[in-house]
Amino acid sequence: MKYRIAIIDRDLCKPEKCNFLCISKCPINLAGQKCIVYDESDKKIKIDESLCIGCGICAKFCLFNAITVINFSKPLERPIHRFDYNGFELYGLPFPIEGKILGILGPNGIGKTSAIRILIKEIKPNFGEIGKEYGIEEIKKIYRGKEIQNFLEKVEKNEIKISYKPQKVDLIPKVIKGKVKEFLEKFDERKIYKEVLKEFNVEIEEKNVEELSGGELQIFAITIAICKNADVYFFDEPTNFLDIFQRLNLVKIFKKFLKDKTVIIVDHDITFLDAICDYIQIFYGVPSIYGNVSSLYSSRVGINSFFDGFLKNENLKFREKITLDFGSKIEPKNEILLEFRDIRKKYENFELFVEYGNIRRKEVIGVVGRNALGKSTFANIIAGKIDFEGYLSKKVEISFKSQFIAKEFEGTVQEYLEENGKLNERVINEIVNPLGIQKILLKNYKKLSGGEMQIVEIAKCLLKDADLYILDEPSAFLDVEQRLNLFKNLKKFIENNEKSFLIIDHDILFISHISNRILLFDGIPGKNGYAKIYELKDGLNEFLKRVGITFRVDKETKRPRINKIDSKADREQKEKGIYFKVL
Repeated sequence: MKYRIAIIDRDLCKPEKCNFLCISKCPINLAGQKCIVYDESDKKIKIDESLCIGCGICAKFCLFNAITVINFSKPLERPIHRFDYNGFELYGLPFPIEGKILGILGPNGIGKTSAIRILIKEIKPNFGEIGKEYGIEEIKKIYRGKEIQNFLEKVEKNEIKISYKPQKVDLIPKVIKGKVKEFLEKFDERKIYKEVLKEFNVEIEEKNVEELSGGELQIFAITIAICKNADVYFFDEPTNFLDIFQRLNLVKIFKKFLKDKTVIIVDHDITFLDAICDYIQIFYGVPSIYGNVSSLYSSRVGINSFFDGFLKNENLKFREKITLDFGSKIEPKNEILLEFRDIRKKYENFELFVEYGNIRRKEVIGVVGRNALGKSTFANIIAGKIDFEGYLSKKVEISFKSQFIAKEFEGTVQEYLEENGKLNERVINEIVNPLGIQKILLKNYKKLSGGEMQIVEIAKCLLKDADLYILDEPSAFLDVEQRLNLFKNLKKFIENNEKSFLIIDHDILFISHISNRILLFDGIPGKNGYAKIYELKDGLNEFLKRVGITFRVDKETKRPRINKIDSKADREQKEKGIYFKVL
């Protein structure tokens, strides 16, 4: 039985450049055994976990932070799957609940998508034996007598029809070409695709798949998944690329078209999961090292347990508690940093108008609204990147993180960051370490995941000394813990440096907790956009009124929660015109 996991980050491991320090310093190697060896076939090191004593000396001496060794107090069970020798290990699987919606919550790199792919037979598990493949029958032995056993048996016999909406919808145009309408008609087994698109309030039928934006691709993929006549529906990160309006509307769509269906949803938008799910299972562990899955919790209890960092049924603390407080806002200064008035920008088919507003020093303006209303255009105007008509006060120093991530940089993360300034002690303590970038500084930038790239882009923006920082969709590709960590550290950065921020985002939990005021965009997507600035509560209230959804704040965690549609609380708040209720 093994008591530890030894992981090698193959992108960081460079044995020839460190003179094989891990091999020469390992006490087991020094005693004459081969715990750490150099593999000539792939030019990387390997650690024999059966010989490893968990001392961590190899990790301490690794110049490239490529080694992680984690010790456990009791022997580890047999993993469901291991992705490489000294690679990530998955130790559990979620299970569908008949006629209910199950939400899967957990950080990136913890095995959520891999677990789903095992359930739908896209990945054959190897139980930690690299190079081998086992069928569902072997998994059933682990789960014998549990609820998931019946599901696995039916999957193995092809008695269950599955509908699966994949995570990476941006890859769809590389696989299929042609009219959206043709594919919708082909997969519309329930004859409802027109109703679904009507609820989304989009017109994409006559477009070619390769012409669709990220949000339209997501809607296209969700619609196909809903329209299949399946026994179990899987949705992997359905809110990615969707604006706030579409996310909140998706709650209604799922309630209408997937009522009494068996559904599993993986997502990072807590307010969405809370509103749509009957149950929650939490994936915990160490990202990129190992992942396990909790027992079943009701939606509210599961999400609150996630914030608490403690699983009551397992009697397990998996991290420190996360505390949010809607009332503890950063107090802006009276000094007006920047003013704008009657901002206009005209394109051939689109026109933007923004009336009077200002940004004070040490203030956060949250920008919300549907996609294609001009939010990013306005950010680019403020940043001085495009021409416009109207008044913008004297120039201030601005640092701008675009909505789009630059993926073509050749070099390490450290080299990329240092384009905006040296990584001195203050920067490392205030930006690099708090955002969790220290472990990937020596990684090749192009090999980062989407979430890692996003964090690096945010850090690069903060590295520049500016008066105003503009972050366009900073929560995109980030998991829940990364979003909450970003919120916490942005607050510290603002307090310590008295800087101002303009933040465009679609996560209402993030926006409601970080913002002092709201710049609300309205209009007809793709045709015209109009923006007006509001006090925080009034702006969120005005926006939610247009969506027709009410929010309250959870007394225990201080997080915004969507009221169940047509519930007593929902009806009472609508009657009073209170769509965003705070404590």
